[in-house]
Amino acid sequence: MTATTPALELTDVRKRFGQTEIIRGVNLCVQRGERHAMIGPNGAGKSTTFNLMSGRFSPTSGSVKLNGQDIGGKPPFEIYRMGLSRSFQITNIFHRLSVFENLRCAVLWALGYRYSFWHRLSALRDARLRAEEVLELIGMTHRRHAQAGMLTYAEQRALEIGITIAGGAEVILLDEPTAGMSRSESDHAVELIRKVTVGKTLIMVEHDMSVVFGLADRISVLVYGEVIASDTPEAIRGNPKVREAYLGTTLDDAVEAA
Repeated sequence: MTATTPALELTDVRKRFGQTEIIRGVNLCVQRGERHAMIGPNGAGKSTTFNLMSGRFSPTSGSVKLNGQDIGGKPPFEIYRMGLSRSFQITNIFHRLSVFENLRCAVLWALGYRYSFWHRLSALRDARLRAEEVLELIGMTHRRHAQAGMLTYAEQRALEIGITIAGGAEVILLDEPTAGMSRSESDHAVELIRKVTVGKTLIMVEHDMSVVFGLADRISVLVYGEVIASDTPEAIRGNPKVREAYLGTTLDDAVEAA
């Protein structure tokens, strides 16, 4: 890996389910340290592309590279060990554990701990310290002992972001991180995402255009399984192909409506 090696690179990636081709030759290059958003109409293939990046799906053809290493076909846990972590649209936490316990679980594997019956979790100082660092980073120290299932929806999403970054991954995938939030909750989530991804590479799928344009350095637009544009927010806003993809609604209108 060199200094110019992209954090994540998809080259002519295709994905079929039976006879149906969902992803039709996606080419995408995300540089290290970049905040990159994927947008597009419903059914464009955004979630499928995310699943190809994280190992949930294997590409039918083409390559997916993480820091120059081919990860196409590798299981998610191996990709996680290589430095890529993701969140999901549906909040994915341990509802009966406390906020702190959720974060401690997230750091154990990254620190090299495996399933063991003779290690007391309370004795694992490095896991405790790392969990406390993330707890402070996401602003939930005051909720340390709260049962995760009793948190508000916005707090649960913040906890999930904490779980996603807890293992120290350098490439973070967030799938609709502000979905279902009020405007004030969404604004808070954006600031949290901006803070926790400093120095990391962020790739997100998001429908809220105000979040996308307020956070992303670059934006890629997917339509029918293809990337039709990948550029700066300013260039994407004025791209005629993107306007057409949104059925005649300009992105200015979409931002204002969000």
